[in-house]
Amino acid sequence: MSMDGFTCRDLVLATGGTLLWGTEDTPIRHISLDSRKMEGDDLFVPIIGENVDAHGFLCQAIGNGAAAVFTSRHRQPEEVRAAILKQCGDDISRMEAAMSAAWIGVEDTKRALQDFGIYCRSRQKLPLVGITGSVGKTTTREMIASALSAGFTVYKTPGNSNSQVGVPITIAAIPKQARIGVIELGMSEPGEMTKIARIARVDCAVMTNIGVAHIEQLGSQDNILKEKLHIQDGMAEDGSLILNGDDRLLKSVIPMGNRRKILYGLAEDCQYRGKDLHLVNGYPVFTAVHGNERVTVRLRVMGSHMVSNALAALAVAHEYGIPMEAAAAKLEEFEGFKGRQQIFTLKGGITVIDDSYNASPVSMKAGLEVLGSMEPDGKGRKIAILADMKELGQDAPRFHREIGAYIAGHPVDQVVLLGGLAAEIGYGLGGSASPVPVVFCEELEQVGQWLYENLRQGDCVLFKGSNSMKLSQAVRHLEEWKGREGS
Repeated sequence: MSMDGFTCRDLVLATGGTLLWGTEDTPIRHISLDSRKMEGDDLFVPIIGENVDAHGFLCQAIGNGAAAVFTSRHRQPEEVRAAILKQCGDDISRMEAAMSAAWIGVEDTKRALQDFGIYCRSRQKLPLVGITGSVGKTTTREMIASALSAGFTVYKTPGNSNSQVGVPITIAAIPKQARIGVIELGMSEPGEMTKIARIARVDCAVMTNIGVAHIEQLGSQDNILKEKLHIQDGMAEDGSLILNGDDRLLKSVIPMGNRRKILYGLAEDCQYRGKDLHLVNGYPVFTAVHGNERVTVRLRVMGSHMVSNALAALAVAHEYGIPMEAAAAKLEEFEGFKGRQQIFTLKGGITVIDDSYNASPVSMKAGLEVLGSMEPDGKGRKIAILADMKELGQDAPRFHREIGAYIAGHPVDQVVLLGGLAAEIGYGLGGSASPVPVVFCEELEQVGQWLYENLRQGDCVLFKGSNSMKLSQAVRHLEEWKGREGS
């Protein structure tokens, strides 16, 4: 992510810091939090973590291409000189680089990064659309960006930079030519959303749902909602909240001040409503309705839950003056991305639904619904490979058992479970007296072994679990073993 025209003078001005070493005119084009990865003319921000203080890597960062560093550990030029001598040892070239870099003293490096984000945002004129929610943020962000591209040059959060340190970096990198920005605002602990929202100062906020992700840290869904509503902190007075009207908690939200409330969803009282929804071999087709306008939308991403994301995108685009038809045409080009409901066929006619990137109760049910809508060839089976869903707090076993009960009412022929929590899915399935066979695995290798011994022509396989369970590796091994159709 390259930045437009900043120097160390801007960094000092933004943070109220002190230039301890180096020159104010040093150009800054990138920001890095990893001392090993630089793109050139970087500002390195050393974060003090629970286990590691990155101030120990300042000279390493400069040696790898950083032009400037923040530091809260050094107060005087003499302290900088001592740190350089200590960290560089006998490495003369690294010492020369460290001596020619800019060192900026700040009270708190993370706070300084956030202050720089606030400074960058104050120089920007473009409207920002902020997205938050328990699940579906990234897909919704991508779909909103697609819909808006029918009328604007759009900038969007790259990758997963939605945290207290990710958002200021995202804001700093918005290029001058962008006319609208779509940024993701994540939150996992109390007070975090306020910090992020005050940096981003969004003009419009989209809230996808209030689920149970991060319930461990926040205690209840009502607390999660209360925290997420802090997305309004710093929002324009005439801003709008675009909310999922199918979510019990979101539909009753009352915006702060004079901000507008716009509901999207399948419910009757939504201003942007989806009707006549049906799946065509896993792909949703529906009619989008707003006032007297009606548009047929055919998506190229799987699962009926995608309709909700698409309606959010149509709502945002329309609020910014893009006709629904033009926005819908862009949505029909969106094909998702790796590890998130990618569907492909392997040689031997085996269909893979790769949704291995993450998992929550809502998205796991959605993945199973997609599997249920598939039509395997011949004697092919619908197979669900499911792994633990993480960060669900003390009720985690119950949430997993509920997935088992859900499977009992849907067309699935075989279930393979990975992990101790996923085993609860099997108990939920057994408690429903379902005849669906279940295999329990403790190690990822056992999943691979089962696939190797049991997969047959025409099977359709869903992979779904939290990222840390590494089901994506099983998908990769399967691809290497079978090979993709047409490759």
